[in-house]
Amino acid sequence: MADKPEQNQTFEQKMDQLETIVNQLEQGNVSLEDSMEKFKTGIKLSEQLQDTLSKAEHTMAKMMDKDGNEVSFESPDDADNQKGDSNGNQA
Repeated sequence: MADKPEQNQTFEQKMDQLETIVNQLEQGNVSLEDSMEKFKTGIKLSEQLQDTLSKAEHTMAKMMDKDGNEVSFESPDDADNQKGDSNGNQA
């Protein structure tokens, strides 16, 4: 079946496939059996996409220190919260 997710697809291809499945299900022009198969495929695609996004987020949240060690990335908001509030008051 063409709706089955393939592991070697890019993120964008999986996203396009998921959007197609959602549109088909929203239109309601598919049989109950096909709807169930499309729904299962959509869930698998959604899980794969979420996994890819989580891995990307984890990778982007790292940086290297001057010695080449991986350290967690600290967002500017986190640094501001540790130094004081938005008015410059110390915590």
